[in-house]
Amino acid sequence: MALNDEQLNNVEFQTAIDASRHANQLEIQTRAAKLEAIRIAKEIVMENHRTVPSGTAIAAGDITTIAEAFETFLTA
Repeated sequence: MALNDEQLNNVEFQTAIDASRHANQLEIQTRAAKLEAIRIAKEIVMENHRTVPSGTAIAAGDITTIAEAFETFLTA
């Protein structure tokens, strides 16, 4: 039995909704992975900072450089 036009439209609409949900879920997972990379990078920088001479400061660039390296590694 063939589907009528309304049923076909409903199927197409549901498929579009599912695709949108999937895309949104992937975006959320990507952002969570980036946040985790930043957290790990911060921990690495803080641990490495223990061995440098007193009076040196941790810069945001130190953390983002390592986080970008993680992101590049994970997406390669």
